[in-house]
Amino acid sequence: MVRAAVLPAVHAPLSVTTIELPEPGPGQVRVRLAAAGVCHSDLSLSNGTLRQPVPAVLGHEGAGTVLAVGEEVTGLAPGDRVVFNWAPSCGSCHFCARLHEPWLCVRANEATTAPYAHTGTGDALYPGLSVATFAEETVVPARALIPVPDGVPFQDAALLGCALLTGYGAVHHSAGVRPGESVVVLGTGGVGLATLQAARLAGAGRIIAVDVAEEKEELARSAGATDFVLASERTAKDVRALTEGGYGADVALECAGRAETIRAAWDATRRGGRTTVVGIGGKDERVTFSALEIFHFARQLRGCVYGDSDPARDIPLLAEHNRTGHLTPSTLVTRHITLDDLPEALTHLDAPRGGRTVVLF
Repeated sequence: MVRAAVLPAVHAPLSVTTIELPEPGPGQVRVRLAAAGVCHSDLSLSNGTLRQPVPAVLGHEGAGTVLAVGEEVTGLAPGDRVVFNWAPSCGSCHFCARLHEPWLCVRANEATTAPYAHTGTGDALYPGLSVATFAEETVVPARALIPVPDGVPFQDAALLGCALLTGYGAVHHSAGVRPGESVVVLGTGGVGLATLQAARLAGAGRIIAVDVAEEKEELARSAGATDFVLASERTAKDVRALTEGGYGADVALECAGRAETIRAAWDATRRGGRTTVVGIGGKDERVTFSALEIFHFARQLRGCVYGDSDPARDIPLLAEHNRTGHLTPSTLVTRHITLDDLPEALTHLDAPRGGRTVVLF
């Protein structure tokens, strides 16, 4: 029996209780959690924006220590320090094997739809985004784990698997930010702050942060922003006024997943520039463009999944950047909590305050 934060139904509050966790089967690994990040995607799973079988244990951003491995597991052993990969690629589907785009793997979330544990009363439990890190321990597919060096603190390592990987990938892979380019990042939550750090690492010139909360300015600047714009109806104009010639940013990265923010990001991008949508929005969020403006502005508009990243390749790279001080996940964190604090913390994710919240076990 281990303690976990259980989502009993969509729109229901989390409940911290004990669950029955099995020993790992073939191809599976049991991990003791050390730290887990609280991501907005967890809120999207709990409120139905993203599909999730219930009852479930949410949480997909975390790090811990291997306790036991099942049969057929290679490359991992008890005592290994690991980061969770919430979208483990299969390596053999069309996107993995032919296109070499593992972030689009069609089997990445197969584990999400299969029960992995039971409640204390015997009801089947499903793992949020395959890994269920809102628990003292979890059992996951071996391919959902990436070894992490000893020199990376667990609370830093936890963020490498989602916030840092998404932000880094959005800048380096999806948007392809080049040295000296101007960048605007709309939304400075955990992923937005990671995106700002990644833009600084990429050598961007002017880095403009946009948020609805004025108190986020100091946090944004510490992550790499050279300028801060308070979101309003004038967001795009205010951003363009800060860019060379007033033409707009070379690259805009939207990290809020809202229609009005996506539109503002597009409008803040220079003619011929690149707009990348990083945030996950709901199916009812609609963005409109005229055919003429698409032609006239010649901008690129694209989405990105998991920062178009290959975790097996990129997480070790991020760990090294962390070791050398070029990326500092700890500066994204504004609150540390316990497992018992999780239900309250999840309800406040929509509030425009702070950066990442991390659960310490």
